[in-house]
Amino acid sequence: MKRDHDNHDCIDFNHSATIGECDNTNSTPMLVPGNRVRIIRVPVALAQITVTSNLVANIHFPEPVLEIKDIKKRIEIVQCRLITRSVSCPSFSSAGETFPLVLKGFVRKNIQYATPSCPSGDHPGSCVSSDIKSLTVRVPFECVTQVRLSAPILLPVQNARNEFDFFRAQDLGEGFPEKDQFLSSDLSQFHQESTQFYNQLPFCELISSRIVEWDESTNRSTSLFGNHGPVGEGTFDKMVEKMFLNFTIKVLQNQQMAVTTTNA
Repeated sequence: MKRDHDNHDCIDFNHSATIGECDNTNSTPMLVPGNRVRIIRVPVALAQITVTSNLVANIHFPEPVLEIKDIKKRIEIVQCRLITRSVSCPSFSSAGETFPLVLKGFVRKNIQYATPSCPSGDHPGSCVSSDIKSLTVRVPFECVTQVRLSAPILLPVQNARNEFDFFRAQDLGEGFPEKDQFLSSDLSQFHQESTQFYNQLPFCELISSRIVEWDESTNRSTSLFGNHGPVGEGTFDKMVEKMFLNFTIKVLQNQQMAVTTTNA
């Protein structure tokens, strides 16, 4: 093949390889020698719960709305924290113990709507010209729910900080008997032992969600069209929404456990 010396690219794309079907064979994975106990750290499911909440919000549109065309929505969780007690030495919670779970998030809604422009056509009273626009809002929610754990949680261990001193005897100096001494610790010195524990923080996963909503206008009026608009047409720019939230979350924690390896 003639080499093009003027082409400084590393790959000649004019002669590309054909992408087709490739063959494969089974490959034996490398395993830890069998019949031995190994310590692994894996996420352990502490609980899986379905949370229910209700929301009411007022939405203001930047322009008159003729009608709602579509609403796309989803739940966004920004905080999911299991609040546990602390212990002085490493230990697990009791089976079936209950702890509060703090939840915070939003319902993101993208509202597509028609906003009217001026009446069009030869018969302005029979049609309305409109533009399709959208408004994105986030409706916040926050709650605390009590969670009964299906598996024990490794409780956080408290940090420790202890001070200690050394005895020191000092002469009292002039004005005191020679045999008397000042017996105490030295204020010019400070001694401390501190211990920190870096505990495994429980975390959450969002499994599924369901939203049931009612959206209703609160100031619908036909005054925008006057006597020139079609009968029954009107606009609004305020809407109240009522939402029923139902979402499932899983609470997990990375924990160590012993497993027996095998080559079978």
